[in-house]
Amino acid sequence: MVLDRDPDADVRDLPGVAVRWVDCRFPFWNCVALTEVGVDAGVLARRLGEAAEVMRGKENPGFLWVFEDLLDEGARAGLTAAAGRAGLERAFPGTGMAVEPLRLAEPSHPDLRFTRVTTDALLTAYADINSRAYDLELADGRDGLGGSALWKSGVFAFLGFRGETPVTCAAAVEAEGRLFVLMVATLPEWERRGYGEAVTRRALYEGVRVTGLTRATLHATAAGAPVYPRIGFRPNSPISFFRWAG
Repeated sequence: MVLDRDPDADVRDLPGVAVRWVDCRFPFWNCVALTEVGVDAGVLARRLGEAAEVMRGKENPGFLWVFEDLLDEGARAGLTAAAGRAGLERAFPGTGMAVEPLRLAEPSHPDLRFTRVTTDALLTAYADINSRAYDLELADGRDGLGGSALWKSGVFAFLGFRGETPVTCAAAVEAEGRLFVLMVATLPEWERRGYGEAVTRRALYEGVRVTGLTRATLHATAAGAPVYPRIGFRPNSPISFFRWAG
């Protein structure tokens, strides 16, 4: 996703730290993640400092992703304080989830018509729904997705239309032997109607049909986490997202 947006993006695998940073206005395309297993408090402090140094040198904001199950008990207990000492602040919590085998009937919703994203206009609508759902400027989402060929061909990205208005969206992409669900969003005024679940089912259904894959994973926000168990997903790791506080 990062290299699709910019072939010259900062993509590096440092000891214990992965960098995937476009430095565009869409913060989810600007990512640093801790990668070691069984990290103790001392190693955590060093890695947080290294991640913060990467983030501090960038023009646009992004997130450090910390999968808490990679940390030992002491490191988990001291995570927020250690991040603060490194100049980072907690942005929001998340949850890693997975399902296998994935079994889905062809999805439908009485209010919605599903359309796969295949044009720039549909991709712009997809970006705008995410921007509104995450309280970003419309230009932020468009800067992340605008003009992408991958999103119009290699990603199973779908919009849910209510009448002629796109109100919800979800995508799935093949990644290392599984389908990864990403950028699920619903316009705030149309939430709590089952739209996010329905369009996620549609994206996964098409992904399974085309690829034959039956394992899927995702990173859920707190708002989205209650939706995915109804599709069969189960939590596997808490995730903490941090931003540079400088």
